[in-house]
Amino acid sequence: MIADQARSPHPLSDAPRLLAPIAVHYGAALRTYGAQPRGVFWRDTKGQRLRFEQLIGILDEDDWKGGLILNDLGCGYGAMFDFLADLPFMKDGRYQGYDITEEMVACCSQRITDPRASFEQSLRATKMADYSFVSGTYNLRLDIPDDKWMDYIQRSLVDLATVSRKGLAFNMLGADRSKRRQKTLYYARPEPFYDFCLRVISPHVTLVTDYPLAEWTIWVRL
Repeated sequence: MIADQARSPHPLSDAPRLLAPIAVHYGAALRTYGAQPRGVFWRDTKGQRLRFEQLIGILDEDDWKGGLILNDLGCGYGAMFDFLADLPFMKDGRYQGYDITEEMVACCSQRITDPRASFEQSLRATKMADYSFVSGTYNLRLDIPDDKWMDYIQRSLVDLATVSRKGLAFNMLGADRSKRRQKTLYYARPEPFYDFCLRVISPHVTLVTDYPLAEWTIWVRL
């Protein structure tokens, strides 16, 4: 299904300009709070870990045997690698983190010396992986209009699928579940994204809502 999405120029060619102010905000947060959840605009470690647990729910039984290659788009200070590092599927595995903010990538490289982990300043995943994850990366949109931000997310997901062999998973703030809203954050109903993934990326899509956070997660198996 992805083959039909080939475009020229690249579908994310306008993303550097679009995301530049967001990179600045993340850099400022990291300088203020350091390598902790608030440094990437999350409230606490408990919620952050719960999000990661929902994302890896896409893995099947055989995946847990080890040797997986994983992409993390919007890796921040590398919290997801901290969560994944000791899990069975990371035995002989590899983690590839990407972030738009130079300070985040530098922080990861200094903080995480595990040879299984690599980090790159990039707005897209550039290396093939078995699975690709996106945790919170699509939440901060500043003053970008909803329709333009939704279009960017959809193009980003299509691009991510091209470097994912088995699947991808992402989460977003729920428009119907979030009571306290901030103007700079993007809140979305899951149905349009579920339908988009089903129509454009893969017929194997699962929506996950049964966890106690004001958000939702989608698994796309390829």
